[in-house]
Amino acid sequence: MTEKRKVLGRGLETLLPSRSATQPPVPHSAVVAAAPAHTPGETVRQISLDLIDGNPYQTRLHVDENAMAELTASVQAAGVLQPVTLRPAADGRFQLIAGARRCLASRRAGKSTVPAIVRYLSNEQAMELTIIENLQREDLGPIEQARAFERLGREFGLTQEQMAQRTGKDRSSIANYLRLLKLPQDVQEMLERGEITFGHARALLALDSTAAIQMLAVRAAKLGLSVRQMEKEVTLLTHPPEKVEKERVVDPNVRETERHIRAALGLKVTINDRNGKGNVVIEYNSIDEFDQIMDVFGSAKT
Repeated sequence: MTEKRKVLGRGLETLLPSRSATQPPVPHSAVVAAAPAHTPGETVRQISLDLIDGNPYQTRLHVDENAMAELTASVQAAGVLQPVTLRPAADGRFQLIAGARRCLASRRAGKSTVPAIVRYLSNEQAMELTIIENLQREDLGPIEQARAFERLGREFGLTQEQMAQRTGKDRSSIANYLRLLKLPQDVQEMLERGEITFGHARALLALDSTAAIQMLAVRAAKLGLSVRQMEKEVTLLTHPPEKVEKERVVDPNVRETERHIRAALGLKVTINDRNGKGNVVIEYNSIDEFDQIMDVFGSAKT
């Protein structure tokens, strides 16, 4: 746990400007009251909620209403204990970077302000800080994480190794999350809704067929298959067992008759006998061989 915190700490240091750097003042109209310094060089201020705009880099898509009700009750009773993080926007407004749930709970609790730290961040720093804040809470869904990492790579050109350094995640874990985006959209939605798990989704990625992926995902959801059961289903599709042909048991007299007819025709002949009833199958591979059969029966007729 200590090692993870160290990694995340280094990630945050790469996102934040030097504490000794001079920062422009926060517009006085937005400051309701000043609070004691949060850390050396930073001040926690009470910022009007009406001046805070949403975070365009937010990767959390869903809100747990039960958890929000508990947080709202806590804010009503004791206020917001951990300040949110903002950055200045145009016209004296602010853009939320971290603390969306705290802001929402404050609004629901009837608060007009929220304690905040204002930091001057680039778009890339703001997005990275948002993802790190979400990952530290450990309640971001697999697809939400996958989309966040995909956006870091697409919009800011970060490699998986760089993402790992900034978020404290293993590079292999990031690769696994990104692979989830290769699943059909409806299967991604099943994962978001919790109908299948991350383990189910990883097993499905071994399949090339979209139809097979969708079929197995629905089957797992309906039957409540475990991840191990899903893996077995996938293995059966990717490596089906070889069919073992039953050894044909033939009466010696029938086999001898087959041999005589084959010698006469020069073709493959099979006699399927079932207690004195059955059929004789003569196989041919060309028109010439068919004519040969007809010649034999024609001569036998005359």
